[in-house]
Amino acid sequence: MTFSDPSVRRRDLATIGAAVVALPLVGPAASPAAAAPTGRLRLRPDPGGVGGSVDVALTPDPQVAARGAVLRTAEQRTDRFALLGVTWAAGAGQAEVRVRVRGAGGWGPWRDVPALRDLPDPGTTEARAARAGTAPLWVGDSDGVQVEVTGAVERPVLTLVDPGDHPGDHPGDHPGDPVDARPKRHRSLRPRIRSRRAWGAKERWATGRPKRVKTVEQVHVHHTATGNDYRKRDVPRILRAIYRYHTKTLGWSDVGYNYFVDRFGRIWAGRRGADGDRDTRGAHTLGFNHTSVGIAVLGSYQEAAPAPKVLAGVAKVAAWKLRKYHRDPLGSTAVLSHGSDLYPPGTVVTLPVIDGHRDTNDTECPGQYLYDALPEIRLRTARRIKKSRR
Repeated sequence: MTFSDPSVRRRDLATIGAAVVALPLVGPAASPAAAAPTGRLRLRPDPGGVGGSVDVALTPDPQVAARGAVLRTAEQRTDRFALLGVTWAAGAGQAEVRVRVRGAGGWGPWRDVPALRDLPDPGTTEARAARAGTAPLWVGDSDGVQVEVTGAVERPVLTLVDPGDHPGDHPGDHPGDPVDARPKRHRSLRPRIRSRRAWGAKERWATGRPKRVKTVEQVHVHHTATGNDYRKRDVPRILRAIYRYHTKTLGWSDVGYNYFVDRFGRIWAGRRGADGDRDTRGAHTLGFNHTSVGIAVLGSYQEAAPAPKVLAGVAKVAAWKLRKYHRDPLGSTAVLSHGSDLYPPGTVVTLPVIDGHRDTNDTECPGQYLYDALPEIRLRTARRIKKSRR
């Protein structure tokens, strides 16, 4: 076989031992006509949103896909986008991408796109509607993409998202920031939370009625496995892009996490209910969403340590929620699994009240450094609760 891509790596041949196919992107799943005559892939404006997106069908040779081979697209010029992901109808696979960052003058290195492990519980409406695939990957403003998919997957689709620009993306940290500061119960522990409106959530994209949890036994800590060099002004854009991917690409009813904490320690409302005092069931920890709150730290902490202000932000949310339900942040609790890739449905598991995503699912999340910081988060949480009782 002749390889048409000169950048094929030795790993492709020695480890995979299968054909590598270089194919152009064939156009959006909904309409092959979206590619511009000049060859640039066009994003369509999101109705009612400030950004745009496109879903691009990747069409490998079925015989090649059945062998678990590699599909590699050609380098593709695009409109501006900042987040991407790959999904498929059935099967199992992995994806790598490289992008051309705007103004950087060339193509970046190949990057793994983490597998999607932050999931709704089995049997829920969200789980029945969801596609398999990768987590959303924030790559920053880019105008070119190349993607490689490994595995026997059916009908893979590449999604590109441009979250656009919103007037509220540059609020700074002054007292006039759009945050939820309404008086609530447990006000002494309620942290300052930037609302969904602050990051520009388009509420019509959220579907169905949020389901409340009866109790909160745990706080699950996650990371979004994206870069750590984003600026404050980027955070609302990142949240809008994740929200679009979760709702429009994966078919979920809302963004999966209850809360976000950025690398500056700021807390952002995620799923509906986070703006107020409702504890709604998320789609963040497969099998364990029904009695928990999910907090995602924006960034990747497998090879970098979180700043103290990140730990403080997570502890603020954890203390607020755990005190309300009289939970000990330094303790453990017996929880019933609804079915994860580590614990079958019906299994009773004893886990820390504040745990990392990897404690319940087969994943590196929340990254080794953030996972190693969980004892510090537990101590900070306990101190806040103790102080509030004086």
